[in-house]
Amino acid sequence: MSTTIKVDANHLNGLDLSPAQAVIDKWISEGSIAAQGQQIRFEIDFPREPEDPRELSEIPEVRLWFIRLDARYPWLPYLLDWEAGELGRYTAMLVPHQFSPTEGIQFNPEALEIFVMGKVFVLIDWLQQQNSFSRTKVKFLTQMVGYEIDDAFFDLIGA
Repeated sequence: MSTTIKVDANHLNGLDLSPAQAVIDKWISEGSIAAQGQQIRFEIDFPREPEDPRELSEIPEVRLWFIRLDARYPWLPYLLDWEAGELGRYTAMLVPHQFSPTEGIQFNPEALEIFVMGKVFVLIDWLQQQNSFSRTKVKFLTQMVGYEIDDAFFDLIGA
């Protein structure tokens, strides 16, 4: 089951997180936030000129909205629909990248590493607070963006 959060130009231009807050805060208040894993999808409606070649992740207003969302809910990647590509799109909103017609999205490697490891630390702490920690889930999330984390890493930090 997936949950679609619809975001339009008014939300983006006003940095209004209310569409996401309505869903996420409800789950938090119900105490079921960790159980909702991997179901959020975003539907973004931001008008562009027909000749505008930019991807949504290249539009400053869209990126800034996602930066604010990530600051509010730093563990949000856990809730995204990974299989539908939402984790990749979310990452593109926060990590510098380029598009290649043949290779697709190419993230800045150092920026991606910093982003992934930051999210790993956030998710480990958050999932432990939710009594839902799973090495497998955290490892799978990192694999979705091209990273492998060895079990020795989890041992090192006591997770």
